[in-house]
Amino acid sequence: MEDLCCPRCKSTKYKNPNLKLMVNVCGHSLCEKCVELLFVRGSGKCETCQIPLRRNNFRIQVFESPEVERDIDIRKKVLKDYNKKEKDFSTLREYNDYLEEVETIVFNLTYGIDVEQTRQKMEQYKQANQDNIKRNRLKISQEEEELLRLIEEEAMEHEIALQRQVQDDLCEKDQKQKLKDNIINDLMFSKLPASHILETHKKDAEKIKNGGPEKTSKFSSGIPIGKQEVQNVSAVSEQVYNYKYQPLHFDNKGPDLPSIDQLENLNYLVNVRECTRTEVAGGFVSEIPCHRALQDAYAGLFIFMDQSSVSIKS
Repeated sequence: MEDLCCPRCKSTKYKNPNLKLMVNVCGHSLCEKCVELLFVRGSGKCETCQIPLRRNNFRIQVFESPEVERDIDIRKKVLKDYNKKEKDFSTLREYNDYLEEVETIVFNLTYGIDVEQTRQKMEQYKQANQDNIKRNRLKISQEEEELLRLIEEEAMEHEIALQRQVQDDLCEKDQKQKLKDNIINDLMFSKLPASHILETHKKDAEKIKNGGPEKTSKFSSGIPIGKQEVQNVSAVSEQVYNYKYQPLHFDNKGPDLPSIDQLENLNYLVNVRECTRTEVAGGFVSEIPCHRALQDAYAGLFIFMDQSSVSIKS
């Protein structure tokens, strides 16, 4: 990706790390110094497209692509008039067609395709839907006011919680300091043993710790953190036991198998290929396939023997 560059002075982020590119409604970028130089009187022309611009309309370029900035500006202007919601349409298909029309208008204005026809189409829509546009703008403003009110309330609650936390900390600190002073005074002037004095004040410290101001805040539901809400649900208390491992017992309907550790002593591994160094490094040993083969060989032998004896008797 090419480095960001001012089209007038050719300054880049590589040469000037503090470079700030600014963009106007036309979507073409200029660095902050060039904007101050060219628009010193408050207005001027764009270096790229020669469109008249005003200094106060320049803003810091957030995205690397100027087309994205231009798309955002045009989209904001278009959506002021095309402000219908899904509930304003009888079918979903009509709403999707409306959204597609809006995207086509934004695309044409952003990339300069049929600009005059697009503007005429927007003007016709604006004249034909003046009442709906004003009504939807009013709804949007009311929703924004409600959102701002909720944000202000949340910020106020947060500020109150912080103040309460500070007061609780100061109160606890004051109590600890008083307790410390009392201990020093008793040790200096009391005739009681030091161990007895320390034990007494230790109990006082525990009372302050257990009965002091609570530092718990509340969830959005109103339930304090660290406390449980009492519910009117009858719960059956169950005694919890520690888990104890018990090996799995598998009845293979045959003779008992030797363990993996006994295979080598019983000469089961004589005709089994030894593992290579690569297999051993991967955690594979020869005893595993041998033990599985014995499981398959021993499984069901008792059933087979019972059937054989029945057939012989018959």
